Amino acid sequence: MAPKQARLKAQEVTRILQRHGFVLVSQRGSHQKWRHPDTGKQVIVPYHKGKELPLGTLTSIIEGSGVPKGEFQS
Repeated sequence: MAPKQARLKAQEVTRILQRHGFVLVSQRGSHQKWRHPDTGKQVIVPYHKGKELPLGTLTSIIEGSGVPKGEFQS
């Protein structure tokens, strides 16, 4: 059985994205748009400081970014 997905906060997710070359492109309200300059992949991260991201949202970010799922394990 695969290990459960760790619950992460937006700040942790953005740190992982930055490590993998993503750049903050814009922010509108509490949603940040991150884009990778080489691959062109783009993800939206709802940035609610101190709150964990819902698992469905986190899964969408992981799939959309192309970053290996293991990078998002704590």
